[in-house]
Amino acid sequence: MAEKPRPSRIRGRSDRSRNSIDHSKASARLDQPLTKGRRRLFRPSMDPDTFGQFAEGFARFMGTARFLAYMSLFVLIWLLWNTLAPSGARFDPYAFIFLTLMLSLQASYAAPLILLAQNRQADRDKVTIEQDRSRDERALAETEFLTREVASLRIAMRDTATRDFVRSELRGLLDDMEERGIQISVERPPEADEGPKRRDGRVSKP
Repeated sequence: MAEKPRPSRIRGRSDRSRNSIDHSKASARLDQPLTKGRRRLFRPSMDPDTFGQFAEGFARFMGTARFLAYMSLFVLIWLLWNTLAPSGARFDPYAFIFLTLMLSLQASYAAPLILLAQNRQADRDKVTIEQDRSRDERALAETEFLTREVASLRIAMRDTATRDFVRSELRGLLDDMEERGIQISVERPPEADEGPKRRDGRVSKP
């Protein structure tokens, strides 16, 4: 009869398997990021196309002479008011710190908008270049196909017999026959052998 396994060995194997399972679970938990207890921050969602169109419109407006004229007029009025107005009505005296702060804030917002508009224009340029490249490749393939067709037609036309070729061959055959002394009798139509007819329908003999 077969001997039964000892209980100590069975317990040792079970403990090892449990330790390996716990170790694998712990490693899996350490490898995976925690999903519970996260703080959900408010992230504003906006359409990138809509914001990109706004950025492009703003960049185009900033690159016009109208924006330059409006900005120059605004700065001039600001300087004149804070220089010539009574001291009690001046809200930004000399040094014009508030004006400098506003212009810096405008520049800090204008630069990313201009970069965003440039990126969108670069993406459009890439798409246009790819379309032009594919169109050029199709045109090149069509040109090569037409070139091969024209070349095949030229080769086929060389093998066909033209009228001049047939005439030259017939003339060569006639010359060979004349040299050998073979005469060719040309049959005339029967009307040519008959003499001139009279008015009464009889044929006059020569």
